[in-house]
Amino acid sequence: MTDWLTRYRNGQRDQVWHELGLLGGESGRIDEARAVCDEMAQRARQNVEAIVERLTEDGFRFHDNNDAQTPATPHTPPTDDAAAHVAWLEQHIGSVPLTLSSWVRIVGDVWLVGTHPEWPTSAGADPLVIEVEGSRYPGSSMRKFVEEEWNERDDSEPFVLVVAPDQLHKDNVSGGSPYGIVLPDGGADGLFWQEGVTTPFVSYLNWAFQNGGFPGPDDDGQRIRDRLAQDLLPL
Repeated sequence: MTDWLTRYRNGQRDQVWHELGLLGGESGRIDEARAVCDEMAQRARQNVEAIVERLTEDGFRFHDNNDAQTPATPHTPPTDDAAAHVAWLEQHIGSVPLTLSSWVRIVGDVWLVGTHPEWPTSAGADPLVIEVEGSRYPGSSMRKFVEEEWNERDDSEPFVLVVAPDQLHKDNVSGGSPYGIVLPDGGADGLFWQEGVTTPFVSYLNWAFQNGGFPGPDDDGQRIRDRLAQDLLPL
């Protein structure tokens, strides 16, 4: 039951995530758990880079979810301030799950919204977006936005750290509440909040990568999604 990182690398991922979920107050094993989460994030970054490269080769136009379809950067690696941003979240909001911390420090911000030349409805297939540090918006303060959300929170409900527009807004259509991560949370894996339903963050990411970064319902793009998902690493 020991050596989580070796077992994770050897393919016992489901068992390891289950055991990490039982970590609780075993603070003496936090470093081991963090090593697994960092390994997960390294694999996730490889997947993101592979998807972006394949989409770019296809002539995919990465753009904002606005009428102008302003060109957008699909992957912004962590800045030198990434670890400090996690520390700021912990100071102002509370505990941050290890998987989210690893994502911010190792993967960075991801925005796969855009249009595929052979799949015009790709923006409606819920493309993967995870933006925590906000490095794609140099003129804006992500910390100010989080502070405003925190100050206006409803104490009767869990606080959700916004990380992405919902499926409809990604397609520039008025929709529901944005996706996010429930905080505070001192566990190994976090809870991804999506339209009122929570899913373990790693489970959501695996689902997204199994669909080439486009996990929403859209039969027209299945052939493209299958190709984008080929040989991506399970988390």
